[in-house]
Amino acid sequence: MEGLTTLASHFTPEETLRRLEAEIAARGMAVLAKIDHAAGAASVGLALRPTVVVLFGNAKAGTPLMQQSQLMGIDLPLKVLVWRDAEDRTWLSYVDPHWLAKRHGLGSNTDATTNTMTATLGAVARTATTSG
Repeated sequence: MEGLTTLASHFTPEETLRRLEAEIAARGMAVLAKIDHAAGAASVGLALRPTVVVLFGNAKAGTPLMQQSQLMGIDLPLKVLVWRDAEDRTWLSYVDPHWLAKRHGLGSNTDATTNTMTATLGAVARTATTSG
């Protein structure tokens, strides 16, 4: 899927989430919300494998992008999906900030911000999913 990055995790969904949240905090960002889709499904009597969205970030990084295009607010804060597939493998997926900037028609004057966001998001994702 265009703009989407998906990494295999070496851990369970629960451990991947724990590692993700710890790395977000270690980098001075805040977890703003966690949406547990599996819990929501269970609350209405439906089954769903672990599927959790984590929204996180900081205003210092996102605000300049929204100043260029306020509609960028539909895609911020950053989101990561931790999920388990039918073969019991855990995955972490996120949308590349460069793709988001392109989607919203942001110019090259936002490259420094999107480069930093992309690098940070990639590093956070790798830390959450790998043991090395």
